Formats: sequence, C-alpha cells, structure tokens
Amino acid sequence: MSSDTSNQMPPETKPEPQETSFAETALTLGGKSADEARRTGAIDTADDQVEKLFQPQYQTANSPAHRAVWDRGIPVELFESTPLNTPTEIRQVMDDSLEVVRGFKKNNAVTDDKGKIRDEVLNGLGEAGYWGLLVDKKYGGSSTPFRSFAPFLTEMAMVDPTLAGLASVHGCIGAVDPVSTFGNEEQKQRYLPKLASGERLSAFALTEPCAGSDLTALRTTAKLDGDHYVLNGEKLFITNVVPGRTIGVVCLIDEVPAVLVVDLPPEENENFQLRKYGIWALKHTYNQGIIFNNLRVPKENLLNPGKGTGLTIAYHGLNLGRIALCANAAGTMRLMMASMIPWVHFRETYGEPISKRELVQRRLGKMAGMIVAADALVAWCSTLIDAGYRGEMECIIAKIFGSESQKTAAIELFMKTHGGRSFLHGHMFGDNVHEYLAPCIYEGEGEMLGMAFFKSLVKKHGTQFFEPIGKALHAAGIKKPNPFNPAHAWALKGALGPYAGWMMKEYMGGKPRPKLPQMPDDLKAHAQWAADHLQDMPLKISGTMRKHQLKLADRQCRMSYLSQNVQDLMTILCTALYAAKQDNETVRAAADIACRDLKRGILLTRPSDRYFRRVTEVGAMVAEGNFPGVGVPPDEIMMRYDK
Repeated sequence: MSSDTSNQMPPETKPEPQETSFAETALTLGGKSADEARRTGAIDTADDQVEKLFQPQYQTANSPAHRAVWDRGIPVELFESTPLNTPTEIRQVMDDSLEVVRGFKKNNAVTDDKGKIRDEVLNGLGEAGYWGLLVDKKYGGSSTPFRSFAPFLTEMAMVDPTLAGLASVHGCIGAVDPVSTFGNEEQKQRYLPKLASGERLSAFALTEPCAGSDLTALRTTAKLDGDHYVLNGEKLFITNVVPGRTIGVVCLIDEVPAVLVVDLPPEENENFQLRKYGIWALKHTYNQGIIFNNLRVPKENLLNPGKGTGLTIAYHGLNLGRIALCANAAGTMRLMMASMIPWVHFRETYGEPISKRELVQRRLGKMAGMIVAADALVAWCSTLIDAGYRGEMECIIAKIFGSESQKTAAIELFMKTHGGRSFLHGHMFGDNVHEYLAPCIYEGEGEMLGMAFFKSLVKKHGTQFFEPIGKALHAAGIKKPNPFNPAHAWALKGALGPYAGWMMKEYMGGKPRPKLPQMPDDLKAHAQWAADHLQDMPLKISGTMRKHQLKLADRQCRMSYLSQNVQDLMTILCTALYAAKQDNETVRAAADIACRDLKRGILLTRPSDRYFRRVTEVGAMVAEGNFPGVGVPPDEIMMRYDK
C-alpha cells in the first residue's frame, strides 16, 4: 500500500474536484449551511481516499461489520481470529524488550526525578528492537504481524502501561505508519532505519486548540518558499513530543490538509517552542503543545499527496492505534485484577475474607469477562488488519469497548474493592486514575466514534436508496412527503422503486442461519442470538433513516444508541467465537459473563438469580488464581493491619 514515486506537489497543483458525498448532499438538502456541508464533505472525501488504499474486497462495504448487518446471512468465519503464531525471532525481540523494562522496574529506575520515562529505558528498548517491531525488515525492523504485535502490547502493559502506549504512539499513529504507508522510497530509506532503532522516536501532531473531533477546523499552515515549506501554527495534546523527535504534522498546504514529516530541532528556538501545561493523564511521558513560527521544513518531507490528503494519512494510522488501545486496556485490567486478588484474601469483614462475599466475587467475574472480550476484539481486529482489511468499523468497536471497560473496571470494580485505601498516595488506583479514564478520549472520544461507526454503516445504504429519494424531493420542492398525495407519489416514482424492492425482500425473504463452529452450548447460544439480532438490524436502521430523513445528522442520540447496539452484538459474537477456542475453563466462563452483560444492556433487562450465581462462580474461580495471564507481582497492600 505504499508508493515509491515522487511525492512532491507543485505549489500551483490543486486536488482534482471531488464528487459530492452522501453526507454533504444530505446536509445540503437538509438545510444546513454551505460551510457545514463543505466541512462534512471534506471528512467524507478523506474517508473515501482511505478506502481506495485497499482492494475492493477489503473495503468497509465488504468488511465483516458491514456485511453482518446488510448481507443476507452472517459471515461467521470473518468474526473468528487466527491462532497466535509469532515467529521465533520476533518473539525474541518481544522477550528482550520485556526483560529490559523488568530490569529497570526491579531497580525502581523506570522514571527519572521528574517522573518521566528515563532515556536509558527508551535506549535499552531500542537496542532490544522494540521500536522497530512494525518496521519492515528491509529498513531494519522486524516486520511483525499485527496479530502478534497487538497482544504483545497487553504483555507490555502488565509491566508498564506507559511504555506499551508509547509503542503505539511511535509505530501506529506516529511517524512509522505514515512513512511506511505513504512515503516514497527515498523517505523510507531516510527515516525508517532511525525510527526502527529508536534513534528517532516519533509522534503525530494532529489536534489543535480549535480542531479536535472537528478536524476540518485545522489552522496550521505550510507555504512553499523555494526548497522548503514554512510551517506556522499550534498543535495541542501531542504525546511523546520533546526536542529532537521526528513527528508527522498535519497542516494546510494551499488550503488542503497534508502531512509533513518534521525533524524537530534539538532544542527550542524562535521557530519552535513547546507549550507546557499541567495534565493529569500520561504523567510518565511528555504530552505537550507545539508552536511553529516560520519553521522551515525541506519540501521533500511532504508525504505522497497522490494517495489523499493529510486527513487520509491520519485516519489510516488511527485504526491501528485503536486496536493498540484495547490491547493496553486488557493488560491494565489484568494489573487491576492482580492487585485485587491478594487484597480480597487479606481483607476480612465479620470474620470472613471478602473473597467469599458475593459482591466482590461479582466484581472479579465481571472484570474477567471484560478482559476476555477485550482480548477477543484485539485478536479479531488484528487478524483483519493482517488479512488486508481496512478495519475501520471493527477497530472503532475495539477502541470504544476497551476504553469504556477500563473505565468501568477502575471505578466500579477496582476502586470499590480497595475502598478508602484507593486514594492513598502510592496506591495503584489513586496514582493512576487519570490514566484509566483518559483512553475514553484518546484516539477519538467514544460517542463521537460511535456516530462515525454508524455513518460508515449506513453510508452505502443511504447512497443507494435515500440519496435519490432526497434529490427527487428537493427537485420537486417537497419538504414533508406524503405517499398518499398523487403529486408526491409521481415525483418519487423513479427513486422509490429500488427502495421498495429492498424493503419487500427484508420483510418477506427469510435469512439463512449462521454456520457456527463446534462450541460449548452456552457460548453457541450467545453467538446465535447475536447473529439473529444483527440480521434484524437493517429494518431498524433503515426505519430510523426513513423516519428522520435529512434530519438524521441532527439525531445524534438516536445514532449513538443504534450504533452501540450493533457494536455490542458484534462484541458478543466475536467474544463467543474466541472463547470457544480457549482451553481454560475460567476464560470460557468469563466470556459467558461478558456476553450476558452485553445482552442485558441491549435488552434493558434486569439480572436474574441464575446470572448472579454464574458471575459469582466465575469470581470465585478468579480469586483462586485460575484466570490466565495475571502472573505479575501484586502491588503492596497498604496500611496492613493485624488480623
């Protein structure tokens, strides 16, 4: 998906005119301002350009998430993950990297006197090959499959979540993915070896004071002056930025978003300053703003404009970062569990350890379920990425589930189990609460991403059926169509036929049952239920589109609600299929709990006594150390007391 052709755009060159997108058309016909329609169209255009990077069979309309709703029948095989089979030489790099961090951890030397990760740790990881895991072997990296990389981040998160996050910042959303995917051969030769060795660590500068969820509000500009672009503007909330880093900067060139690869000066100067602020999250790394004041960047640092705009480049890397975030959450929740288990055996109330109490067992059981579901989503999404899928919708599911689960685990399960000790200095919760909550915002705020998921889900359906109807209504000057009005019926005679035919098939045609593999009965029942309800979604979604018509863009709450239902159904299906292949009884039982919890959220029903018995059974199994992957030293029990 990369090109070796020259990537320089002459200053007078303008992008080819783009066709009006479905969203832009809908907003225009719905009476929105020309500016809002234009901005939305720019986002849609960037999305379309990302699509073109992938073969048609791997684009969003042919993705598992899209097909599970709109196809007649569920492609179950596309919701299964491939077995983890990491090549020996890559596994060695991973093991060496873990040992580097464990060594510093043992000596309490991971962070410096400012509480930031020491350069010695970053350099040691570079020598181990950590920073080059996602770089092609041709340029000094390991060419690690994402199916191996993502679960490894879970392992690293159990040693140090910040360093697991930095691997994603550097390799997924930093300079590695943009240069690997959009750079020409000269740029790859110039940058990737240094990025692989860790000589140059990287970041990606996208967010601005006025541009967060609305990336069309970018103000940073770069103007060509001879052999250099002159960069001006401000970026905000940029992780891993210190002098000397190599960063991708999204900026406007001739009013079109582009990405320049910028080697930051070794120290601040009149052209480059850091905006330092207090931030509670990411406390062990640097999260700072950047101010560019006529910073000159060689014109050969412009990434290939032939593959799309700067938003195209940004969207591509964010998918990988969203899987990485879910993987990090799976490791972080395991750390919480490792802290809870010794505490629930130590802490007694009324002469009995709280490990025997139902409420505590329920917390452990729910946490185990969320961990298994996060593992399942990481395995599923990374399998799709390696297979060549874009994975946009699937990666959004993983990001939202991982971040929201980590938040719930931290507040509802971890904090409440540790009680007042949670807020002591030195306690894992009190010292890291902002780290647990921040992922809900990073890589895209959850509800905003949920709407992006929904828009991707309905885009093809809307373009095929609703856009022609909308245009016909607009041409006829009809604002409130009435099918019993002959004039309205006549105006819609050509546009309405295809949609009526689709509706007839949905109402009258049966749908095939999914071909599920051999599975335990409880997990098979969950998978079947999810598949059946996914096949019911087309009429619900299309009915919502029909009801709100061109005003749907304003019905954010309804879009968010439907989006979450679809996401949860896919999480149930994915989790059940993943757990069915696991040998550990506790993992399978925990998956059952995760599926039950998600199902109850969709149906808005109360938990049954049978559920309570099941979840407490799973919690008791976890308390006895039967949940795999939690073999990390527990944190200290603070303010111990004599029993």
